Amino acid sequence: MKQEEQNGVKKIETGTTTLGIKSSDGVVIATESQASMGRLVSNKYTDKIIPIQDHIAITIAGLVSDAQSLGRLMKAETSLYQLERKKKVKIESAATLLSNILQGNKMFPYFVQLLVAGYDEEPKLYSMDAVGSLIEEKAAATGSGSQIAYGVLENYYEEDNNVDENIKIALKAIHAAKERDSASGGRKIHLMKITKDGTKKYTQEEIEELKKKVKLRSI
Repeated sequence: MKQEEQNGVKKIETGTTTLGIKSSDGVVIATESQASMGRLVSNKYTDKIIPIQDHIAITIAGLVSDAQSLGRLMKAETSLYQLERKKKVKIESAATLLSNILQGNKMFPYFVQLLVAGYDEEPKLYSMDAVGSLIEEKAAATGSGSQIAYGVLENYYEEDNNVDENIKIALKAIHAAKERDSASGGRKIHLMKITKDGTKKYTQEEIEELKKKVKLRSI
């Protein structure tokens, strides 16, 4: 996420790395944590994962305020749906709703690139752009560091991997993007898994232990 001041108006451009990996038993999503204002790193701890319900979350790249607004809207809409229907909203339905919101505002778009991840009867992962193009994915990355992350995903992804195996791949991909993409970085990696048991957001202490096991390296 990148912010710069232009004619007294704060402009935010895409500059981040987020990713999602569909697994045999769930979905893994991960992001780095840098926000920048022009050439200044304005925040090193930005959380780019927004839980929507206890079985759905989105990752955000792009304009911070737009992404936060969409997150609040999706929480409200999916909560109303669940209250009325007395059942959890399907991941596909939530992704389609978000896609429709983006498409309906394409003349004055939300400047975002999003991943929607969740688990209902099975794990689901969708990517979408600022005008609502909706694509179901096996593994996907967004933001300025996505090309670097995709290099890792293409090398290591296997369709029958479980969540624990894909957590290791996610950490490698985010680490690579942090090392080589100037707009990705920060002090933290944010990590979440979504399974039939719900969402688990890993603490920084847990992530540090996982990083030691993965043996991330820099050159």
